[in-house]
Amino acid sequence: MYDIAEFILRSVELISPDQTEKMVDTLANFYENKGGKVLVMGAGRSGLVGRAFAMRLLHLGYNAYVLGETIVPAIREKDLAIAISGSGRTKLIVTAAEAAKDAKATLIALTSYHDSPLGKLADVVVEIPGRTKYSQNEDYFARQILGITEPLAPLGTLFEDTTQVFLDGIVAELMMRLKKTEEDLRRVHANIEL
Repeated sequence: MYDIAEFILRSVELISPDQTEKMVDTLANFYENKGGKVLVMGAGRSGLVGRAFAMRLLHLGYNAYVLGETIVPAIREKDLAIAISGSGRTKLIVTAAEAAKDAKATLIALTSYHDSPLGKLADVVVEIPGRTKYSQNEDYFARQILGITEPLAPLGTLFEDTTQVFLDGIVAELMMRLKKTEEDLRRVHANIEL
């Protein structure tokens, strides 16, 4: 836990304030578009992070949906898509992002690589540090000889955890900008849950 928390704390220094501000501005300005929809996209654990963010967007008053759910309306011009992929190469997410762009939606990408296929499609890119699935050198013994140590967290865990904490920070910033209180969010929170 210390290693993961330390990685997230170091990441705070690496995430661009300009990229963050552009994302927050895009979301805050979009809030006025009451008929507009926000579609959050991510595969696997990145998708779970996206689901948590979409829930908070809903609590803030956004018309938020998650790709892959049964109830997802068509995305159109003036809608907003948010895609999460550490590598920026996850085929399902890149294809969905292309479809969102074809529909003329604005695309925000959270990825570790701004020059990835997803990053190149996006109107707003926020680079989130993190090991994304695979080591550069797959040979364990070669890594040991070269002194290359991998973090204890496997696969994309560091990206996913950092993205989760980053997006929770975005929610806190949006609460201030939109003048929402915790009570405002609580009123929208589900009162029937499984």
